[in-house]
Amino acid sequence: MRTLLEFEKPIAELEDKLIEMRKLAIENNVDVTATVQSLTEKILELKKETFSNLTRWQRVQLSRHPDRPYTFDYIEKMCEEFIEIHGDRSVADDKAMVGGFGNIDGEYSVMFIGQQKGRNTKQRQYRNFGMPNPEGYRKALRLMKMAEKFNKPIVCLIDTPGAFPGLEAEERGQGEAIARNIRDMFMLKVPVICIIIGEGASGGALGIAVGDRVLMMENTWYSVISPESCSSILWRSWNYKEQAAEALKLTANDMEQNGLIDGIIPEPLGGAHLDPDSAASKMKAVIKEELKKLCAMDTRARIDARIDKYGKMGVFVE
Repeated sequence: MRTLLEFEKPIAELEDKLIEMRKLAIENNVDVTATVQSLTEKILELKKETFSNLTRWQRVQLSRHPDRPYTFDYIEKMCEEFIEIHGDRSVADDKAMVGGFGNIDGEYSVMFIGQQKGRNTKQRQYRNFGMPNPEGYRKALRLMKMAEKFNKPIVCLIDTPGAFPGLEAEERGQGEAIARNIRDMFMLKVPVICIIIGEGASGGALGIAVGDRVLMMENTWYSVISPESCSSILWRSWNYKEQAAEALKLTANDMEQNGLIDGIIPEPLGGAHLDPDSAASKMKAVIKEELKKLCAMDTRARIDARIDKYGKMGVFVE
């Protein structure tokens, strides 16, 4: 059964009417072509109006839609072949962080790395709700170094509410693991493309988000903190999460306008969850286009451009 967000319900009601109309036409052998066409146009018009005027909080809700494609969904649709690689060779195999080599159209062999969420309660617990532990970030770095060794480009798919904040994660060096990844990703000799496919929260996202190209899917968010957490800090309540989302300016359009990302990947009308195949196709086309440019660059020039890009962000005083 399809899960509906509040702003999706008026559209769903019209779609249900359309289905009923077609069913009645078949059962009673009645010609309802004109009515069906009119209703179809109304649905399309309402969709365009609704999704072109979403608030920042509604974008956040859309990024968390339970039917939205996750990392493995995109990899499966984009790759002819994928071999998952496990473990950090130190502590454990973090199920919230996944990765491995994938083949795109026989043209590119790519190291995919990303956070993975679950569809149901059991899967969410298994994947720790997409919140990696330190061993997850260490596994990611191991895979990056492996890609560098074999001269293969890296694509990071980011979708996390944040790094796991538990006591055991802190004991095993959560902050150090993320900081090491950020530092080492600056100097990787191979092309690195980072794509926010859902939630891009705080250091949990940054741990695999330093790249030559940082892109966002249209209905995603990227911020130092989630709207709920921001609301709880500023107002001591989650009730102001919508105001917090507006203040944080965390959508793809906001990030692009502020020069914090390099581009936006459009989604099918209504969101990636309505047409995952189309969403994956658009993403694959962008990845191939960017890899073509990045692979043609001199290694030293690519690293210098990567460092220079991040050096220009923000304001600082020595």
